[in-house]
Amino acid sequence: MMPVIEDLKEKFGKKLLAIEEKDVLTIEVARENFVELVSYLKDRGFNHLIDLCGVDYLNYTPFPKRERFELIYHLFNIQERILVRIKVPIPEKDAWQYSLVSLWKTADWFERECYDMFGIRFKGHPDLRRLLMPEDWVGHPLRKDYPLFLSEEQEWKVYKRLKEEDKGETL
Repeated sequence: MMPVIEDLKEKFGKKLLAIEEKDVLTIEVARENFVELVSYLKDRGFNHLIDLCGVDYLNYTPFPKRERFELIYHLFNIQERILVRIKVPIPEKDAWQYSLVSLWKTADWFERECYDMFGIRFKGHPDLRRLLMPEDWVGHPLRKDYPLFLSEEQEWKVYKRLKEEDKGETL
């Protein structure tokens, strides 16, 4: 693992916000340096994007975070059997990230899911639209400020229609 860490420190230096080896090599990088870093890692053999997920740190108190949102990527070098975790802070008021679909086709659905659940947009994505929720759904369900229970006015209009059609009928 050390050659990867030393290589990244030498190549990117102060462009990396943090680098540490926990359960897996973890790199924190600003959005503006992200594409350069992942392109370099892909060229270095990290040819498998395992996962991309979002995290909402709203009201997170154990220790302060740089931004409300964070995107976490897991890249795997199949040849050397090395896993790398990349964290990218995403500001709440400017919630977007660069798309990786041109580097990894698997990023397509990962980015759509993240957009759907957290509302983080991906610049350069070829077809950014909801993946899990209906297109007319309001809000992003994995945000910490998303209501647990919706009022009748907030309910999804298709669900309201189905409830009306079902009144009086039992299953």
